[in-house]
Amino acid sequence: MYEDTGVIQNLLDAFYTVKPDASIAAQRVAFGTSGHRGSALKSTFNEWHILSIAQAVADYRTQANISGPLFLGQDTHVLSQPAWETALQVLAANNIDVRIAAGSEVTATPLVSRAILRFNASEPAGFADGIIITPSHNPPEDGGIKYNTPNGGPAESDVTGWIECRANEYLQNACVDVKRIPLDDALRQAQEYDYVGRYIAGLEQVINLEAIRTSGLKLGADPMGGTALPVWQALAKGNGLNIKVVNEILDPAFAFMPPDHDGRIRMDCSSTAAMANLLTIRDRFDIAFGNDPDADRHGIVDSAGLMNPNHFLCVCVDYLLTHRPQWSATLKIGKTLVTSSMMDRIVQANGRDLYEVPVGFKWFVSGLFNGELAFGGEESAGASFLTLDGKPWSTDKDGILLCLLAVEIMAVTGLKPSEYYAKLVQQHGNPVYRRIDAPATPDQKAAFKKLTAASITASQLAGYDIIAVHTEAPGNGASIGGIKVSTAQGWFAARPSGTEDIYKIYAESFVDGKHLQQLIDEAQSLLSRVL
Repeated sequence: MYEDTGVIQNLLDAFYTVKPDASIAAQRVAFGTSGHRGSALKSTFNEWHILSIAQAVADYRTQANISGPLFLGQDTHVLSQPAWETALQVLAANNIDVRIAAGSEVTATPLVSRAILRFNASEPAGFADGIIITPSHNPPEDGGIKYNTPNGGPAESDVTGWIECRANEYLQNACVDVKRIPLDDALRQAQEYDYVGRYIAGLEQVINLEAIRTSGLKLGADPMGGTALPVWQALAKGNGLNIKVVNEILDPAFAFMPPDHDGRIRMDCSSTAAMANLLTIRDRFDIAFGNDPDADRHGIVDSAGLMNPNHFLCVCVDYLLTHRPQWSATLKIGKTLVTSSMMDRIVQANGRDLYEVPVGFKWFVSGLFNGELAFGGEESAGASFLTLDGKPWSTDKDGILLCLLAVEIMAVTGLKPSEYYAKLVQQHGNPVYRRIDAPATPDQKAAFKKLTAASITASQLAGYDIIAVHTEAPGNGASIGGIKVSTAQGWFAARPSGTEDIYKIYAESFVDGKHLQQLIDEAQSLLSRVL
């Protein structure tokens, strides 16, 4: 499909010519866990969406007294460049000091987060924030935009709700009240910022680069056509890290990508199908890694293949808690409630406290920013952690950082990440994990909001006593939008999809695959009685 350049042109044309109808709910601005996403061909990511969102962000900054620069980044999707240009025109028209990469270069999500934190830690007045144009690992025809607040991370629900409401007011009025200046004027007004250089200059604060240099490990980096490319290229040139960038193509059609498991093009670095290019050549390297287009996710490859994201996050936590002596013993470890419970056991064995939150990295932002969380990680291969001396590095997911941590782990311990995880299995058990989708009517999806712990009347689940039922996350008390039921040897969690007529079941067993299936079957049976 994407070999036809006509498809690309159709997307670009639709971005400018299709006018969304604000009276149709599906065409309105809608912020999910990762901002507003959509496609120009579906009237869900068009010029009017960006005009209204950018103006709403400008309005929010005024009422929130945010007067510092706004760091503006973009990834490599087809719609990212026109969306970036549109946003810049609006922001500049509102007299906002916008910081852009030289030559309008693509900019990774973690680099924007790092820039915000760096500015706000050093400037005596004013606060910086940021906008990132990205739909993450989504297919080439998709677009996305998200707002990061002065704490460097994705905005919380109250902020995105305010922006969404204001943006839809502009959309309803055909954006006639949106301020805008010509692109050339906006580019002249913006200031260039060295995102890549400043990010790399600080890496010694958070990663043991010297151990990596002296190890001599052969490293392979696949940016998967995304924003990690300039970072890995720069690190490969003059930092003694022995990195080979295996793919330097930037193609908005992502024509070089192998199809994902469902036949679609999707730059998912946690998918063995999408990572096939790197897996095919993994024997050339001691360790290799990939990133999605905005570089907020990581995929770790060693001789055993692509690591399960849950497994690698567990390795990271155990290693960090035993190799960061300056970290305070009071620091907690953050995980989403559908991340492997292997992490619970590792955290407990290291004498630390767990901080379990709903799905979405935004729940870790405050803890990382305030130095209360040492680490925050989610099951979909996203994580970040503090510097060596316990300060915030990035408060958004940093896939580049996690790739470098994988190398540090191997350089320091002599163990490949898969070998390290095998040792953890010997200590803590060998869980099996699965996520499935089940059909759900709109009424059943709505019923998830009414569930309470009392909704589950069973005393056992898959042969073990139920020890906990949660509809709110134990760490922060926030609603999980569904339910989680746990035993000593397994658990399931379920929550409805926001866009499809399905609900998602996550389940994990510390017994075996047969027990995991029993967990899933009984979970569906339990839910059928309460939804």
